[in-house]
Amino acid sequence: MEKQELLYEGKAKKVYTTPDPELLIVSYKDDATAFNGLKKGTIQGKGAINNQMSNLLMAALEKRGMPTHLVRELNPRETLVKRVAIVPLEVIVRNLAAGSFSKRYGVEEGTPFDEPVLEFSYKNDELGDPLLNDDHAAALKLATREELAVIREYAFQINRLLRELWTDRGIILVDFKVEFGRLPDGTVVLADEISPDTCRLWDAQTREKLDKDRFRRDLGGVEEAYRQVMERLTSGLR
Repeated sequence: MEKQELLYEGKAKKVYTTPDPELLIVSYKDDATAFNGLKKGTIQGKGAINNQMSNLLMAALEKRGMPTHLVRELNPRETLVKRVAIVPLEVIVRNLAAGSFSKRYGVEEGTPFDEPVLEFSYKNDELGDPLLNDDHAAALKLATREELAVIREYAFQINRLLRELWTDRGIILVDFKVEFGRLPDGTVVLADEISPDTCRLWDAQTREKLDKDRFRRDLGGVEEAYRQVMERLTSGLR
């Protein structure tokens, strides 16, 4: 499958049309951004790792009944996906307090929750991706009530499956962000990516950060952290 027109370029990926109007090619970049694009940089090899890791995780979720946009990996940096209309919601599931949650509510980072916490934010850089609830999302016509119920169910299901997978590899899934899209028939599927760019991953023994927080917080060792996560993932993906 060949790339045609550049349809969209975001912070971390380029999306191209293909001869099939229902399929797109996603190309992952090494570019890194944080704080809504205020901080920019490069993480060497990130694009290939995020592409391959996301595909492995989505394939594992597919096997467990989660519908996704994945079709097949084309090469280390590019993947063929189903064309979807992205639901403009960032769907965040938190198992421990960290990042913006800790800052917003004054909760010590690493504090575990009795049960996972789900947040929606409006996917809009100009507005700073503000938090919203189901009523806001419905009022803004970002998603229907029925779609929101499906997205909630899927998000918690993804969390259960990913926590199990990462626990088996000595990693704590602190939180993650996913996005969903609509197929032409209206079916809601998991889209975008699952990677150290979109997940907080800590070593279970040392609590060392193994994700993009190393870039956000100038901790160093970013490339090594991404490689380590990939190595642990591929050591025994079921």
